Amino acid sequence: MEISPGTDRWQSLDFGPPPSDLAEPDSSVLLNYGPDERIAVITLNRPNADNAITTEMGARLTEVLETIAVQTAVRVVILTGAGDRAFSVGSDLRQRHNMTKEDWLRQRQDFDRTLYTLRQLRKPIFAAVNGIAYGGGSELAQSTDFIIASENATFGQPEAMIGLAAGGGSPALLPRLLPPGKALQMLLTGDPITAQEAHRLGMVNEIHPQPQLMDAATRIAEKIASNSPTAAQAVKRAVQLGEGQPLEQAIAIMMESHWRSAVHPDRVEGISAFNENRDPTFRDSDY
Repeated sequence: MEISPGTDRWQSLDFGPPPSDLAEPDSSVLLNYGPDERIAVITLNRPNADNAITTEMGARLTEVLETIAVQTAVRVVILTGAGDRAFSVGSDLRQRHNMTKEDWLRQRQDFDRTLYTLRQLRKPIFAAVNGIAYGGGSELAQSTDFIIASENATFGQPEAMIGLAAGGGSPALLPRLLPPGKALQMLLTGDPITAQEAHRLGMVNEIHPQPQLMDAATRIAEKIASNSPTAAQAVKRAVQLGEGQPLEQAIAIMMESHWRSAVHPDRVEGISAFNENRDPTFRDSDY
């Protein structure tokens, strides 16, 4: 990506700041459920502003995540963006323009809480990235368990271009999703990568035409939701806590999660259903 002085620098990122006269939606983050409430869909809902994240939007997202965390019926969560242009372009730079240092730090603390709440969610959660995912938007996607994307999706960390070191998790998360050298190149240059390159390098699990993305996300979510939520949460925890640990330590963490599921009624139900050639009826998670 060639960057020239002036406005071309921002045009090269393929997005511009949202107009200042746009009406705000009634809710900047939407929460919807599937018919049996086993699947929750969180939608970042400022499409006319490329789903740029304001202080209020971050607080609303935290509230939604905390709500889902205690709803035992919810087994899997999809995170996506409204509209057909962007998942999210990250923090709303228009809102930040006149912030004092104290306002900035307070917002940073609020955003840290949002991202921490997302990363700590016990339920499986994945991102359906339907367009541009830059800055904090890319970091939201990286903070989920895995990513699927539309064919027009792009991922970028342009913070260095505006004088910031990325602070929403990408310096820690991106080298786990991409080859470390490629991750560092993105963080240092601000150059985005396409969905196709992200898929080739292992950051994105699947690519779909944009009109079909949410159908694909729903199929994945339904498959996860049909399994034991206790087992799904246990294996997620084992993967998260075991990552980066010495092998035997990771195995010990895995076994703790395994035994928790082994003594759960879902294990009895799952084996019975297999032997009786029927679909299992798993209990909602109780932890």
